[in-house]
Amino acid sequence: MKGRFITVEGGEGVGKTTNLQFIKALLEKAGNKVQVTREPGGTELGESIRKLLLNPDNKGMAADTELLLMFAARAEHLAKLIRPALETGQWILCDRFTDATYAYQGGGRGVSAERIRQLENWVQQGLAPDMTLLLDVPVKLGLQRASERGFPDRFEQEAQAFFERVRASYLEQARLEPSRYRVIDASRPLQEVQDQIAHALSDFVTVAR
Repeated sequence: MKGRFITVEGGEGVGKTTNLQFIKALLEKAGNKVQVTREPGGTELGESIRKLLLNPDNKGMAADTELLLMFAARAEHLAKLIRPALETGQWILCDRFTDATYAYQGGGRGVSAERIRQLENWVQQGLAPDMTLLLDVPVKLGLQRASERGFPDRFEQEAQAFFERVRASYLEQARLEPSRYRVIDASRPLQEVQDQIAHALSDFVTVAR
């Protein structure tokens, strides 16, 4: 039996790290074997590419270089971890995937959706998440939360306008794909956020409570 593929998306400071383990626990209570991973990253090579992408010393990176590095890491991730796990019946819970590329490189950097789509079709060969949880907060609040984590990475150093475009892109993607997306108001207190997540997941899988 093939596994299911769930992604968690959102901009800076939305609480993905905090809620990934909560989601994993819910899915495991329902009897699923769950593997948590992230993008860019998830493999040894992918994590090396992640360091290049997040390093503030690479601030002048061209948008196309950034885009191609994202998909290079994704190709390795799919080949070495995601596809093999799904084929053996494991569930994949991924911190960001291609929706983030449309949001950050598309909305944020201005790369055309068609260029991203060409790479998506080539690299993914039709594979897409079964469900996406979009954790959404106002940009100002998200950046305030992110600033408390320590020295900002290359993306976190972008201006607020960049993140407004990222958020707008995410919300537009959710509007266009309501059957896959569940938008979570992550500005609420943690318990309320997790109640929203549990409710969203209950529509997708029987969750043991």
